[in-house]
Amino acid sequence: MQDPRRDTNRATTSLGENGWIAFMLRHPWPVLLLCLTLILLAAAGIPRLSFTTDSRIFFSKDNPQLAALEELENTFSRDDNILFVLAPKDNNVFSRATLAAIAWLTDQSWLLPYATRVNSLTNFQHTRAVGDDIVVSDLVPQPADLTAKDLAAIRRIALAEPLLVNHIIAPDGSVTGIDVLITRPGRSPEETAEVVGAARRLASRFTARYPDITIHLTGGVVIDQAFGEASRRDLQTLVPGMYLVLLGLLACILRSLAATLATLAVILGAMLTAMGGAGWAGLVLSPPTANAPTIILTLAVADSVHIAIAMHRYLAEGAGKRQAIAKAVRANLTPVLITSVTTAVGFLSMLFSDAPPFRELGCLVAAGVLAALAYSLTLLPCLLAILPARSRPAIALSRSQALLRDRLANWIIARHRLLFWGILIVTLTTVAGMARIELDDDFVKYFDRSFPFRQATDFAEERLTGFNVIEYKLPAPGPGMVNDPAYLEQVERFAAWYRQQPKVAHVFAISDIYKQLNKSFHANDPAWYRLPETRELAAQYLLLYEMSLPFGHDLNNVINVDKSASRMVVRVRRMSSREIRATDAQARAWLKANAPGLFTYGTGLSIVFAHLSKRNIDSMLSASFGALAIISLLLAAIFRSIRYGLVSLAPNLLPALAAFGLWGYFVGTVDLVISVIAAVTLGIVVDDTIHFLHRYLEARRTGHDAATAIRLAFGAVGAALWVTTVVLTAGFAVLTLSGFSLNAHMGLMCGLTIVIALAMDFFFLPPLLLLVDR
Repeated sequence: MQDPRRDTNRATTSLGENGWIAFMLRHPWPVLLLCLTLILLAAAGIPRLSFTTDSRIFFSKDNPQLAALEELENTFSRDDNILFVLAPKDNNVFSRATLAAIAWLTDQSWLLPYATRVNSLTNFQHTRAVGDDIVVSDLVPQPADLTAKDLAAIRRIALAEPLLVNHIIAPDGSVTGIDVLITRPGRSPEETAEVVGAARRLASRFTARYPDITIHLTGGVVIDQAFGEASRRDLQTLVPGMYLVLLGLLACILRSLAATLATLAVILGAMLTAMGGAGWAGLVLSPPTANAPTIILTLAVADSVHIAIAMHRYLAEGAGKRQAIAKAVRANLTPVLITSVTTAVGFLSMLFSDAPPFRELGCLVAAGVLAALAYSLTLLPCLLAILPARSRPAIALSRSQALLRDRLANWIIARHRLLFWGILIVTLTTVAGMARIELDDDFVKYFDRSFPFRQATDFAEERLTGFNVIEYKLPAPGPGMVNDPAYLEQVERFAAWYRQQPKVAHVFAISDIYKQLNKSFHANDPAWYRLPETRELAAQYLLLYEMSLPFGHDLNNVINVDKSASRMVVRVRRMSSREIRATDAQARAWLKANAPGLFTYGTGLSIVFAHLSKRNIDSMLSASFGALAIISLLLAAIFRSIRYGLVSLAPNLLPALAAFGLWGYFVGTVDLVISVIAAVTLGIVVDDTIHFLHRYLEARRTGHDAATAIRLAFGAVGAALWVTTVVLTAGFAVLTLSGFSLNAHMGLMCGLTIVIALAMDFFFLPPLLLLVDR
């Protein structure tokens, strides 16, 4: 049996300049305990983490669309909503039983947390004239007492009312909605869950009480909750699934229990350190940052795999275990340090994202990558020294490295010109697919049909109304001037133009209220369904109407206090972000040409989100190129060669471009998360290039020619490169199983880019080096 003290002495002697490595190998237990203590101290911050589901976290404070939305909400009110969609099985809303059910749910909806207004068919404020007076009352006062004649009258009034049709009632009377406006105070991140939980319990009570009516739940508050639930579901299923995948792959590939357990300890330590640090820093998690543990678990594998495989290679060459560990750490110290820094730089470029959650995600993952670097150079060697190691996996990996060195390298060297030009042509053809890409998003489709929110929203958009909303603050010439007939006529024309546009479900404008009041004051004569002729008459109508409205039905949410502006609300069906942006642009053009006094920009959460992906990709493209330039300069400095710094650009840049090209050919649209993929993958794909170039240049500087240097590089790091690629791809592939497209698309694009990067480093970089160094 070999004397472990002699083994330690050899390691110490051979690494005199790396005394810290020798110290760790002599004292692995104290170093191990120190690492575990630091991990536990960091992990203690995890309970401090909180989670927010507020969709507004995606918007930075300097976002101009958000500023416009906040100005509108400060002028009128902030109207988040819960929409109950009711579908009676007999397809007839206008029956006593269904109207009674609507009245019950309307009354109960007032009791929901933070409810400020409830709009339904039964409590719609119907106006009619009685002599010289105007009467404003619920459209359906007592459902149980209605006669057949009453039901017919209610149906006729409701289906002729522009304020109701395609918003509260379907044109055929088969589906109706109860729109509950919610004003969350913003004091607790649990407010959304509180509201949605109460709404779901109310929906369950309704189903038990009225089994012949199907109820669906959607709305702005519900989508906020759906974002949070999607993230929590993935954390509960994908993270454990990823651990199983990583454990299985590492065990199969390394075939070493010691190396597998040591690597798992490093990635777990890196994840706990980053997430615990976020807790200590007071970070509030959001749907994007909830992916950080999954991404860190995947990325943290690479450094450990390179060191573990190098250790087994030295074991196969006859070195003792501790000497093999020391040599493996020394051989990989420079490339591991460089790759970790460049990966962190890539993720830190996300700080230029227009969406704060992606900035936080970049910082979290960068912290996890640097923690993985620290533990790969401390915790990993100590565990490998303590745990028993077997020689058989070393022999198996040695054969794999020999295969890459002798067969693959020779095959590539013999065909390097053909490979270079062939791959370059194929890659450029693939990159051309980027021309097909359009910036587009449909936030409802972020959720697959396994989510009740998606099912409810699809049903509502098909049968009742639109989910997305475009809002306008239409300025009047001055205080009190919303009563001016000229102003109202312009509002009416703008609303009429919008109603003619495709995919527009419903338009609310105050001109409809004035026309209804004018008709009511003229004995409900349809001929008088037009705007009042004078400002004084309009003001009188409005005053009488407002005085007659019950609590919770005032007009403060559509007309400001001094009556110098009104709110117009446009609900659209199945519009993507690109279509929303285009529709708003057409609306502004119409206003500029036909009603310049009303000119304003559309706003609302749908508008802010519609512009976010475009703003984000514009900022992230420049950030990604900036990060690429920084990484290339770092490599040129480290390799002490501008030429090799420039050579590294091709295998670092082309994988992301090719992946986007394939996305353009097969998908065609880029959503919010895809806009940050270039930054996410840049720091990852550069790792393989660095390891290969480092080994290649080592060989060149010791006198070997280019072909021999390529063979030696393949032998030294080829196995580790394909192992890390398999592990990284499998890790990101787990994300593709998510029903939440933000996560699924990130997993798919990252996995695709990493596979292309390996192909570039194996089949394009060596031919490029042979041509450059010939």
